Amino acid sequence: MLSPRNRMRHSAEFGSVMRSGRRSSRDALGVVYLAPRSTAVDADPPRVGFVVSKAVGGAVVRKRVQRRLRHLMRPRLAVLPNGSLLVVRARPSAADARYEELAAQLDSAIAAAMRPRGTSSRRRPGRGRPRPPADPARSEAAGNRRPDEGGERWGR
Repeated sequence: MLSPRNRMRHSAEFGSVMRSGRRSSRDALGVVYLAPRSTAVDADPPRVGFVVSKAVGGAVVRKRVQRRLRHLMRPRLAVLPNGSLLVVRARPSAADARYEELAAQLDSAIAAAMRPRGTSSRRRPGRGRPRPPADPARSEAAGNRRPDEGGERWGR
């Protein structure tokens, strides 16, 4: 069980994390991490919130998933810096996932969300190749003007 000082309870906190945080998803869950602000007091502990929607299951199933996630998060609080906020969002497959699977997915998602930008472990297509020089005829402004004669006609 997480102590009350480590739990997010206010809608405004959830909203700011969901709006501004870094996301990472796995099969059974997703996490959104918001790093501590520079103005945050070091005494603020990391806080975690949980979102388990009705798509996961009935009330009993949702509560069981939330309890499992809360139990998994307690030892992982040491990984989070003071003042940080984390939202763990359960997906429907979390209801059937084994405890070990949830633990592995949670560790992986937290590590990915906390990783600094630009240091992902997999290579994205198109990265690292030089871009061809911009063609002035195909600029953005050229795409918004009407075609010349003989081309496509614009409806009136």
